Amino acid sequence: MALTVRVVSPDKIVWDATAQEVILPSTTGQLGILSGHAPLLTALDTAVMRVRPSQNQPWVAIALMGGFAEVENDEVTILVNGAERGDTINLDAARTAYREAEARVNQSQNATRQEQIQATLALKRARARFQAAGGMLQA
Repeated sequence: MALTVRVVSPDKIVWDATAQEVILPSTTGQLGILSGHAPLLTALDTAVMRVRPSQNQPWVAIALMGGFAEVENDEVTILVNGAERGDTINLDAARTAYREAEARVNQSQNATRQEQIQATLALKRARARFQAAGGMLQA
């Protein structure tokens, strides 16, 4: 049995198809969703969501920019502030943006609290896009 998965951002529908499995970046950790999952409503972090369309297909990565997910009756509805499929993101541009955001966080240590928060949020967005595009972070 398949899940119906919809990822909706304010300006577009990023994903609207069936899937065998979904991994959501909840604010409390990663959540795996399979057919028959109990009803659930959860807040989503700015991170990467993964969707497996079918057993024989590879995972699809989608960068989510925070939002909410509802799971009920094998339907997963994801409402987000922004989203982008990893296969549409330029890896080199995402890598550059991630490095710039990382440098901004390092430079913001002497900045105001608001500037530090903005730099951290920009880093989370850049990290999500970089990882969704297939980039690997150094430990």
